Amino acid sequence: MQKAQELSAAAKNVAVTAQQSAGIDPLVFSLTVFALACFVGYYVVWKVTPALHSPLMAVTNAISSVIIVGALLAGGLAGFSFAKVMGFIAIALAAVNIFGGFIVTQRMLGMFKKKVPAAKAIAGAKP
Repeated sequence: MQKAQELSAAAKNVAVTAQQSAGIDPLVFSLTVFALACFVGYYVVWKVTPALHSPLMAVTNAISSVIIVGALLAGGLAGFSFAKVMGFIAIALAAVNIFGGFIVTQRMLGMFKKKVPAAKAIAGAKP
């Protein structure tokens, strides 16, 4: 966790310095922030203990639900535009991500359920 905080502080310093310096193209600045966010996210998720993977999946599903709200707003624009097409694609991909996340979370929680021995399962079955 300490490493993630250090990386986050370093990324913030780099982003602020890049923003304050003159002549930075906004696209380059945005790509820099995106790349740094990818590195920070990787290190944060890598340090999560296996017992906390289910809550982590729940949080990523919540983030995807926020993304789908933004996609609905972009896709709901009047007329036919590039934003509407991209909004529709974002809705489809976010929906797949959300439902897939719920399925993975359900399977992960299923691993923690106690298994019924085969003898008890057969004895408890109705003829």
